[in-house]
Amino acid sequence: MSTLVIVESPTKARTIRNYLPAGYRVEASMGHVRDLPQSASEIPAAVKGETWAQLGVNVDADFEPVYVVPKDKKKIVTQLKDALKDVDELILATDEDREGESISWHLYQLLKPKVPTKRMVFHEITQEAIKKALKDCRNIDEQLVRAQETRRILDRLVGYTLSPLLWKKIAWGLSAGRVQSVAVRLLVTRERQRRAFHEGTYWDLKASLSKEKTPFGAQLVTLGGTRIANGNDFDAATGEITAGRNVLLLNEEQAVALKERLTGKTWNVNDIEERPVTRKPSPPFTTSTLQQESNRKLRLSARDTMRVAQNLYEQGYITYMRTDSVHLSDQAIAAARSCVEKLYGQQYLSPQPRQYTTKSKGAQEAHEAIRPAGSSFRTPQETGLGGRELALYDLIWKRTVACQMADSRQTQIMVQLQVEDAGFRSSGKRIDFPGYLRAYVEGSDDPEAALEDQEVILPNLKVGDHPNCTDLEAVGHETQPPARYTEATLVKTLESEGIGRPSTYASIIGTIIDKGYAHLVTNALIPTFTAFAVTDLLEKHFPDIVDPSFTSKMEQTLDDIATGEAKWLPYLQKFYLGDKGLETLVKEQESQIDATKARTVELENLDAKVRIGKYGPYIEVENGEGVITASIPKDLTPADLDPKQVEVLLRQKITGPDQVGRHPETGEPIYVKIGAYGPYVQLGDKTDENPKPKQASLLKGVTPETVTLEMAVGLLALPRTLGVHPATGGKIQASLGRFGPYVVHDQGKEGKDYRSLKSADNVLTISLERALELLSEPKKGRSSTNSKSKAALRELGTHPEDGETINIYDGPYGPYIKYGKTNVSIPEGQTVENVTLAAALNLLAAKTSTGKSTRKTSKSTTSKSKSTAKSSTTAAKKKGTEG
Repeated sequence: MSTLVIVESPTKARTIRNYLPAGYRVEASMGHVRDLPQSASEIPAAVKGETWAQLGVNVDADFEPVYVVPKDKKKIVTQLKDALKDVDELILATDEDREGESISWHLYQLLKPKVPTKRMVFHEITQEAIKKALKDCRNIDEQLVRAQETRRILDRLVGYTLSPLLWKKIAWGLSAGRVQSVAVRLLVTRERQRRAFHEGTYWDLKASLSKEKTPFGAQLVTLGGTRIANGNDFDAATGEITAGRNVLLLNEEQAVALKERLTGKTWNVNDIEERPVTRKPSPPFTTSTLQQESNRKLRLSARDTMRVAQNLYEQGYITYMRTDSVHLSDQAIAAARSCVEKLYGQQYLSPQPRQYTTKSKGAQEAHEAIRPAGSSFRTPQETGLGGRELALYDLIWKRTVACQMADSRQTQIMVQLQVEDAGFRSSGKRIDFPGYLRAYVEGSDDPEAALEDQEVILPNLKVGDHPNCTDLEAVGHETQPPARYTEATLVKTLESEGIGRPSTYASIIGTIIDKGYAHLVTNALIPTFTAFAVTDLLEKHFPDIVDPSFTSKMEQTLDDIATGEAKWLPYLQKFYLGDKGLETLVKEQESQIDATKARTVELENLDAKVRIGKYGPYIEVENGEGVITASIPKDLTPADLDPKQVEVLLRQKITGPDQVGRHPETGEPIYVKIGAYGPYVQLGDKTDENPKPKQASLLKGVTPETVTLEMAVGLLALPRTLGVHPATGGKIQASLGRFGPYVVHDQGKEGKDYRSLKSADNVLTISLERALELLSEPKKGRSSTNSKSKAALRELGTHPEDGETINIYDGPYGPYIKYGKTNVSIPEGQTVENVTLAAALNLLAAKTSTGKSTRKTSKSTTSKSKSTAKSSTTAAKKKGTEG
């Protein structure tokens, strides 16, 4: 008897094949084989003329979806149908969550098998798990499929109804989404809080003390019996002490005077309090907590975390990575406890096995937490993994093992000291028994180092002691605005609010960044002015769509549909077609939305108007001579745009750019200007004879006010020739590029060898010797500058324009070429080994030109035809599926 097994990806197929008996053939569907139409060209001719065709959902006939096989999946479907002809049985072995169930259902509908068909599910790819799954096959869960289908239809209705409205009223290419728009609003709300924030200043004293040659510190907490103000006592809206707080606010003069008064006085220990504290280990990882901790520790985005976790799962290293459950199987608990006993000893094992329960009502994606696969856990060193895969596996292994370890026992020590009428406090912490902290400390890569950092050792003090004060310092503080969201804190907030599914957070955050609603800068998600405009429009005209509580209730209803507690059709009818349904609201509101106002971002305490234009945001002011506009640099955030910044941006438009001097050789003027990409210097004026004057961006950390003539001349002289390479005779230059300053070695026919400069290097002064030193270091491509990144299957070389590495990687759907942020699949018939650098450059160029031309064509088609159907269906290119 022969059996065809269908999974999603080639990697999963390769792994699973090893554990199946003879007679089993494993093929990959390459993800979804059927979906709603993604563009106007995919809409079947039979329904093209229907008013609902652009949605891909027949809202007039019980929301019947129109499913199509995308062009790039037709060949795969044909191959699967051919494979099915020669077998006696079909097993659908896609992932065990809603999406996996949906893929199996679509495969069944498309393939129409005439042989017995089973559904096989497992949450880890090990020999034991696969054998067990083969014995426990079941039918497709129609209720789960219906729940996923409802979710998909709902996301399509929201995205394809609101996105075209945003195109008309704000800018082409924008998108709205059921979860995406709420997430963007969270970012915008935090940025508004930062704009409204008023800084407060306060002073206190910091003492350096010692007892029997053991140093320790203490902080001023009271004066004359009144508590000293700290950062928590300030009102963020006023910068003043919050009304009703009985605290003493010290200024600099008072703090210095107090320091002088207390200097040389006797210190006395008034009270010592020791309090035992027990800390328990965190539960094993869920999808959400893995994304959060991976972002904190490894600086991986949610999207990258899920990609790496997917690879680990498909290779059989971890259990299924889309789960809301913190539950561990008996097998996993036994494996974790075995690791603890073997590596740390019996005393580090928790007295009883720990079992965790999931608090979230909506937890349903999988049966177990994310953990190392198998009945015995391989240590990270035993896996043979490298880069990001090793780092993420190490994180999962440590967290799982730690959850079966003993509690950490600590002692918190609080010492109260008095010097005249001033009260000081000194805090200490002693780790009596590290317990699980030996294996895992949340937020720290090195548990042993973290243990040392956590301990604050105080000398052996007792009441009545008189420690010696070695230094007393007056210290000034400024209150800080609310921190911007990181990917970790945004994921945590979305989950705590019950918005979306953890399995979709990665794609949602990726969409927010890709669509230009936020920039990721040093791990912070900074909303753009476009995000402000879109959020303003949705808040005013469609408040429910961006209301976290409304979205949370919607999520609960979708979960209830999965369990059969709610009916899908009445819910969709009410949401979309009801008296207050989305379709009705859009028709009512569209005429009331003024496009000029929608493109205007209103910011408090700013007379200038911020507009969203065709080429990005700009400021607009009126003076006696008319309207003046200036582009807003991409690195200027909404929270930082104040009247002073507006004045700087407009000054070069009104009075012309600042001139730093004249070039010593040519006598041409050198200007400092501010453009869309930030400040830069320019040599000479723009004229018909000189249409493109030489320009150079400022170095990082240099502001227009601090540019000197010497610096400007140096920047305009780039690239600098430093000399020749002693081994090859090739020219070595220093210059500024897309990713900052670098040195480059021209190796002739072999191409150019690039290295980025370190933070201590200066592109204007770097020497040949230092350049040779940098060039001798191993090359690190931009995609692998993080030591955690996965290894390339093959390195093709560097791009001739900017020196960016071009490599081939193994992805969930096969090998692909990566250059910067551009990925392109290897064409059919070609292998990893026979792809040349020239071929890769052609493929990348073709993809780039296709992307540009598609956008232009879509715009032109929309403007010429004014066809709502064509406009709306193109939204699929702009809008990803949400949870």
